[in-house]
Amino acid sequence: MPDAGYLTIGKVVAKLQPQYPELSVSKVRYLEDEGLLNPSRTPGGYRLYSQHDVNQLETILYLQKNRFMPLQVIKEQLKKGDVTLQSLLAEEQAKSARKSQASDSGEPGLEPLPVDLDSQEITGKFHPINRMPELLGVSVSFVRQLSEAGVINTRTSPHGRLLVDGRDLQLIRTCEELRRYGIGPKNLRQYVLAANRESGMFEQALVVYSNKKTGGVDSEVTDADREKFSNALTRMLSLTNAVRDSLIRRRINDSFKGMED
Repeated sequence: MPDAGYLTIGKVVAKLQPQYPELSVSKVRYLEDEGLLNPSRTPGGYRLYSQHDVNQLETILYLQKNRFMPLQVIKEQLKKGDVTLQSLLAEEQAKSARKSQASDSGEPGLEPLPVDLDSQEITGKFHPINRMPELLGVSVSFVRQLSEAGVINTRTSPHGRLLVDGRDLQLIRTCEELRRYGIGPKNLRQYVLAANRESGMFEQALVVYSNKKTGGVDSEVTDADREKFSNALTRMLSLTNAVRDSLIRRRINDSFKGMED
């Protein structure tokens, strides 16, 4: 069979690694073993990937990275022909366009910040509450209301100043944007209560990832253990959020029929 236009597995990995740095030859072979890829082979047994194969691999990687889909679900959707890389990218472009239109129409939004809220320098310490207008562009009184509602963590310094946990700064920004839609700290109290209730469910489900030996004795935790734990929690949160979003959206659609496509 002519190999014009076909790529070897090494060239496929080299082509996609800039966008998916964790991609490896062994992972591509694993996806083939799981039935998600079916490349052609030379008479000598070497894999040859067509453009269709490369597009399918990109679709799989995209769904894993951006939609957190398990391989079995991806496999089923690929069989049905429900998703293609082009359709996914078109969907993302449409979402970006809607966000841009919302911004142009004057809908509530927040200005960019002068600091990186994800940096260790910011998240790794507590900050005086009187710096919130400077750091986040929000009022001190609003942050106090969030603290009183239990949405964020605060503590008092030896000098009597109220300090805000740096890990909560992004959450404060999120709450500020919600406030512009009329959802304030008192409304968010219900989510604090819900989180307190649901945490027990997550803790029970995560026991199998906590690396505890029989009798409750902790064994040595490896980086792989931490990654499995983090991935499991992230995926469970994604799934439960999807359930919650679907239930709320259904109720809203029932109340405001014809308002959403």
